[in-house]
Amino acid sequence: MTNKWNYLPLTSEQELISKTLEERYPQCPTICKLLAQRGVTSVAETEKFFKPLMSDLHDPFLMKDMHKAVNRLNAAIGAKEKIMIYGDYDVDGTTAVALVYRYLLNYYSGIDYYIPDRYEEGYGISTKSINYAAENGISLIITLDCGIKAVERIAYARTKGIDFIICDHHVPDAQLPDATAILNPKLEDEPYPYKHLSGCGVGYKFMQGFAISNGLDIASDLEPLLDLVAVSIVSDIVPITGENRILTYHGLRRLNSNPSVGLRAIIRVCQLQNKKNINISDIIFKIGPRINASGRVQSGREAVDLLVSRDYNEAYRKSCEIDQYNEDRKELDKRITEEANEILQSRIDLTNRRSIVIYNKDWHKGIIGIVASRFTELYYRPAVVLTLSNGLATGSARSVQGFDIYKAVESCRDLLENFGGHTYAVGLSLKEEHIKEFTQRFEAYVSENIQPTQTTPQIDIDTELDFSEITPEFITLLRQFNPFGPGNNKPTFFTPAVCDFGTSRLVGRQQEHLKLELIDSKSGHILNGIAFNKKKYFDYIKSGKPFDICYTIEDNQRGGDDIQLLIRDIHCCE
Repeated sequence: MTNKWNYLPLTSEQELISKTLEERYPQCPTICKLLAQRGVTSVAETEKFFKPLMSDLHDPFLMKDMHKAVNRLNAAIGAKEKIMIYGDYDVDGTTAVALVYRYLLNYYSGIDYYIPDRYEEGYGISTKSINYAAENGISLIITLDCGIKAVERIAYARTKGIDFIICDHHVPDAQLPDATAILNPKLEDEPYPYKHLSGCGVGYKFMQGFAISNGLDIASDLEPLLDLVAVSIVSDIVPITGENRILTYHGLRRLNSNPSVGLRAIIRVCQLQNKKNINISDIIFKIGPRINASGRVQSGREAVDLLVSRDYNEAYRKSCEIDQYNEDRKELDKRITEEANEILQSRIDLTNRRSIVIYNKDWHKGIIGIVASRFTELYYRPAVVLTLSNGLATGSARSVQGFDIYKAVESCRDLLENFGGHTYAVGLSLKEEHIKEFTQRFEAYVSENIQPTQTTPQIDIDTELDFSEITPEFITLLRQFNPFGPGNNKPTFFTPAVCDFGTSRLVGRQQEHLKLELIDSKSGHILNGIAFNKKKYFDYIKSGKPFDICYTIEDNQRGGDDIQLLIRDIHCCE
C-alpha cells in the first residue's frame, strides 16, 4: 500500500512562536519550528522541554481520592493488616505491581502480590483472587492497571470484609465500583491535570502521595524505581507528553545508569549491556516483549518475581527463562498470523469492508493481540481477533491512527460479556453465538465513523530540511527532543530531489535493503542513509535520477557522533 505524505504546516500562531524562539537559537530555525509544533511557547518552556524536572510533577493530592487512598493504606499498615498488590499480566500491570511492592516493602512486610492467570482467570479482578485473599486474611487489595469496571467483584469482596484501592487508567463506565478509593485520571469529574498516566504511573503517584504523607525521602527510595515507570509508559503506548515525558526522561536515565536487578538481567539477555544508550526502541522491541511474554505464554507472576528480585544470579536465570518464552511467543505469533492471513485472503472479501473481525477457537489467547496489531499494519483497518477461552469468544481489538476503537466496541456492548481498554486497544469477550452479529454491527459502526484519511497509511512530515542544515548544533538540539513517543514523535523530515552519490548499494541477507549515500541537489551536502525493504527503488536510484525522501535522523550505534538518515519512504521524481 502506498503511503500518503502529510505535510504539517505551522499555524500563524506557531509561526510567531518559532520566530521568537529563533532569537535563542538563531542557527537552527528548523529546531524552533519543531518546538512550536510540540506546543512549546517560550524560551523558558524550551529549557524545561529539553531538561524535564521531577519538581514539575503535579501534586499527587490533586487526584480526587488520593487522601482517601493514602489514609486507608496508612491505617492498614498501622493496624498490621495484610495487604495484597494486584495487577494485570501485561508490562504495565507487572511493572506497576513490582514498583508498589518494592517501595512498600521498605516500610512494611505484611504485603504480597497477585497476578491473575490469563487463561484461567482472565483480565481484571477474579473471584479466585478474592477467595484467595479471604482465605489468607487479606483485608486490603490495591489494584494496578485494572479494576475500574469490577463492580460486581468488588461488591463480592465487600461481603468478605475486603477493601479495595483501585489504581487504573482505563476508561470507566458510568457506574463505578464501591471501592474505598479510586485513583484514575480518566474519571469524568477527576480534577487531576494530566489524563494520560500509565497504570504504573498511577501507582507511582499513589506511592508519591504515601511518601509525602509520611515525610519520606522520595529521591532516595521512590525515584530509583523510575526505570519501571519508563518501561511501562513506553510499552503501553501512552502519550509521552507532560508528566509521562518527565517520568520517562528520568526513568531512561536510571535504566542506563543504575537499573534495578531484574531489569539489569533483562538488559543482559537482550544483549544491551554494552550499548551506549538504551532508548525507547530498545524498550519497545526488546525489553517490553520479554516482560510481556511471561504473561502471554506462561504466568505474569514470573515477570513480577523477576522485577522484584534482589539476587542478580537468580534474576538472570529467570530472565533466560522469560527469553525462551519470548522465542516461543514469536513462533506462535508467526504461525497464527499466517493462519489468520490465509483465512482472510481465502474466505473474506475486504474490498468493501472497513474492519476485520476474525475468529478461530484454537488460537493461543496470549498472541491474538499481537496478531490484531499485525492486521492493522498490513490492511490498515481496525481489527478484532478472537479465540475461545473458558467458554467465551475472547479477543483483542486494535486500531489505526486517529480512530477510537474503544467507542466502536462499546457500540456493541449489549452483545459483550466484558470489555475494556483505550482508544487504540481493547480487550473483549462474548458468547460464540453473538460473533456474527458483533461482526456486522462493528463493521457498520466503523464504516459510518471512520474518516477516509484513517483508512490510508500516511506519513506525517514535520518540515522540509536541507542537508546543509544538519549541523553538529542541530543534532545536539534534536537529541534533546528525546524521549520520543506518541504526542512527541520523532521528527520526520522531507528533502526533495536528492540523488545517489554513486556508492549506494543493496544490503541484507536477501539484498532487500538499500544502503545509501545521497547528495542534496540544492546544497551539495552528502549524507548516508538506510532504507529498509526498499529494493524496488534500486534501479531508479542507480540511474542517477532525482527522488524525494522523507526520513528521521538516527544515531549510528557504532558510537561517536555519526548519524544516518533512516529513510521512511521514497517518491520518484517522474
